[in-house]
Amino acid sequence: MLRKIRIVLAALFFAAITLLFLDFTGVMHTYLGWMAKVQFLPAVLALNVGVIVALLLLTLLVGRVYCSVICPMGVMQDCFSWLGGKVKKNRFHFAKNRVVLRIVALVAFVLLMVLGLNAIAILVAPYSAYGRIATSLFQPVYLWINNIFAYFCERAESYTFYHVDVWVKSGAVLAVSVVTFVVIGVLSFRWGRLWCNTICPVGTVLGFLSKFAWLKPHIDDKKCVGCGKCAKNCKSQCINPETHEIDYSRCVACMDCMDNCKLGAIKLSGGCGKKQAKAGEEVDTSRRKFVVTTAAVGAAMAVEAQATKVDGGLAVIEDKQLPERQVPVKPFGAQGLKHFSQHCTACQLCVAECPEKVLRPSKNLTTMMQPEMQFDKGYCRPDCTRCSEVCPAGAIKKIDIAEKSAISVGHAVTIPHNCLLSSGEECHACERHCPTGAITIMEGIEGAHNNVTVNEQLCIGCGACEHYCPVRPFSAIYVEGRETHQTI
Repeated sequence: MLRKIRIVLAALFFAAITLLFLDFTGVMHTYLGWMAKVQFLPAVLALNVGVIVALLLLTLLVGRVYCSVICPMGVMQDCFSWLGGKVKKNRFHFAKNRVVLRIVALVAFVLLMVLGLNAIAILVAPYSAYGRIATSLFQPVYLWINNIFAYFCERAESYTFYHVDVWVKSGAVLAVSVVTFVVIGVLSFRWGRLWCNTICPVGTVLGFLSKFAWLKPHIDDKKCVGCGKCAKNCKSQCINPETHEIDYSRCVACMDCMDNCKLGAIKLSGGCGKKQAKAGEEVDTSRRKFVVTTAAVGAAMAVEAQATKVDGGLAVIEDKQLPERQVPVKPFGAQGLKHFSQHCTACQLCVAECPEKVLRPSKNLTTMMQPEMQFDKGYCRPDCTRCSEVCPAGAIKKIDIAEKSAISVGHAVTIPHNCLLSSGEECHACERHCPTGAITIMEGIEGAHNNVTVNEQLCIGCGACEHYCPVRPFSAIYVEGRETHQTI
């Protein structure tokens, strides 16, 4: 029963957090946004003390339930391991704890984070690694399926589903996601929780605490006949059938051993957990039920009917080329380059949730895969704060619309020789679309090479001017980021 409860909860958590990354409507965040915030590493980076304390207490109470229920990467490993079990049964055996490797991996991870080399450290962070996989590999499939439904709905004059663009936001992120997916898949398929119990920094931290957990599985050597079936089916390879001992630093509380032992020699008990049960003593199963700290999540997806987007013409429009910015433009609420790079785990949740397709992963080696703003497909609308609402790591502080209108993340820069005005043509696109009135076009000045002026005191760096500039392939005006965001 305990194993079934664990599987149901894990399936609910895994499905819900996957939907959080797949959703493009913003509806899922209303119901499931908290699931990203209860992930261990994002909670630590966001200094979310309540979540950190709750997860540590949960581990001290029932062991590494976080790894087998809440962590999406852990659940994905279990899925691959289950598939491996279909190919070859009883394939595991007890393996010694690789303590040195685990400590070295953890110390290296912490040092990289402290030194600001997050781009390397986040490659092994479980939540962000799964986020990149879900966004780069699963979301395109999800969007294609949506577009198939939209195709038939449009012909039935229904817009319950609407067409959305499917595009590769970053080749680097796609490549890293594919490699991570393949490596984790192969390791899990063959060796179960090997990655989780050797490289994963979260697994190492929680593994240290789980040794002192109150509720743990214990082997009754009076009932055990030494068949070793528990060890052969332990994906953490932490059960030694010869000594009747379990390495609790690697045990993820999956309860598979209890389910496989037909003699009932493995039981969940509190305290020190005596190996031998007293003669005639009956187990009070009511006191040994699995502790559930989070209620089962039910989510209903409601997508409002929307009209399809059309460009109003048949002419082929040349795509814009991105400018080479001296300073990248970070999202509103990021506070600046330093704060953002120190806290961002590159999980891609804000990229997946951005309704205007402004956020996309960085190609810079020092900030690889961390989001930055580009304006070829849209601009950052002053009335949208979704990225600040979904960020679980505190890299983007939560702000409201009023606060956003008073923050400057960059300033517009003009390129006079690209501007249509310099060739005598009429164009007021940048001035007309600027939401803060920071752009002014001076007309009637003969011989002027730059009729566009930008008031940097009013410019917030939203990118509307760059996006709506009709000049191709390079805009006549673009946004340069600020290293430290300013309040205007």
